[in-house]
Amino acid sequence: MNTDPNSLTVPLYRLAHSRTGDKGNRSNISVIAWHPALWELLVAQVTEEAVARQFAQRRPSRVTRYLLPQLQAMNIVLDDVLDGGVNDALNLDSHGKALSFLLLDLPVQVPGALVPYLAGPR
Repeated sequence: MNTDPNSLTVPLYRLAHSRTGDKGNRSNISVIAWHPALWELLVAQVTEEAVARQFAQRRPSRVTRYLLPQLQAMNIVLDDVLDGGVNDALNLDSHGKALSFLLLDLPVQVPGALVPYLAGPR
């Protein structure tokens, strides 16, 4: 239970930006904090379980998170989310950048003390 009256729930894109790529039926999404002060919050809330829930409709067979603390970044690998891969899929919208936008919509609870570090309107 959150007891901070100044906390906000915001989409992940307010805390981080992303890059993405794909190989076969695997999507690789990086998440990079906008500010180092947000890093620990990202580690705590952008977990493998949270990402798996966010991508539930894509039914990943596995979600693996790799932390890169010196860069305040993480790499998320989602297996079996690309409809068989770019060359096999009829659904081009499920590839590349579209999946990073889905991840960047993940809700994150931000304590009031970190709100000044968020990107976008306050």
